[in-house]
Amino acid sequence: MGLLNLFSKPEPALLGLPSGSFTLDRSGRIVIATLPSSFPNALVLEIGRQVMNTLRNAQAAQLRLAELVVYYPALKITARELSGGAIVFLSTQNLAGPVKPN
Repeated sequence: MGLLNLFSKPEPALLGLPSGSFTLDRSGRIVIATLPSSFPNALVLEIGRQVMNTLRNAQAAQLRLAELVVYYPALKITARELSGGAIVFLSTQNLAGPVKPN
């Protein structure tokens, strides 16, 4: 039985969905973040890079983009421009859907 364990791959760890925010400066560096430390910094940087690219592309196309909102089934990303940088909010979504009043 021990021989079979040599060839098995470790199970990937599930990542908890974050709630918090982070601020980027003009060069895309993180200035401050309120995200949990368990959330990988590489993912925060990738989200920030995509947000900054989108804001810069909108500016190059002369489009006034006040707010960028991306909805995933369980996560909502909201970003706003801050004098060349950006502030990004990550929040979890309710998977059950909207609550219907009685």
